[in-house]
Amino acid sequence: VADTPEKMDKYIRTIYTKANEMDRLINELTFYSKIDTNRIPYTFSKINIRDYFDDCIEDISLELESENVELEYQNCLEREVAVIADAEQIKRVINNIISNSLKYMNKEYKKISFRLRDVGDFVQFEIEDNGRGISTKDLTNIFDRFYRTDASRNSSKGGSGIGLSIVRKILEDHGGKVWATSQLGTGTTMYFVLRKFQEVPADE
Repeated sequence: VADTPEKMDKYIRTIYTKANEMDRLINELTFYSKIDTNRIPYTFSKINIRDYFDDCIEDISLELESENVELEYQNCLEREVAVIADAEQIKRVINNIISNSLKYMNKEYKKISFRLRDVGDFVQFEIEDNGRGISTKDLTNIFDRFYRTDASRNSSKGGSGIGLSIVRKILEDHGGKVWATSQLGTGTTMYFVLRKFQEVPADE
């Protein structure tokens, strides 16, 4: 029973936190339902991926700074490299991956590194963290709907198990793919690729 102001404050904060968690879960479920049934109208356009990611990093750096996370950014792409993509949904991919990394940061010194690489016909994105890492037995399942590792179930910050499945679905709809490597106690690296835009020469 909340019979003191301190207890009442504690219960109110708990209710507020749980309500926010439920709101996020409902939003994720609604969005996943829409993309799973192809009801999200993607807006594809030609995007200069170097400029686009430079802008994304500027936004992300503010969030990471507030979480006391060091940001490292390496963009090795030529200026003219472009992809055909939905800018809003690719931003969702990036935010979901970062959100997942932040949940499982368990070190005093926290760091996330972003790297963009040219790999022939594709652009490869790498997002590396120094969090708790993921076990080998869990690694192949993390992009499945509602899958959560044992560590996340025991964590007060455990997620819904939907965020990374949304990532995979969006990238598949873009003709790309996503995968991860990880080492327990060291950290996790998420990789995803998008095909480069290439001009088709006009017939002479």
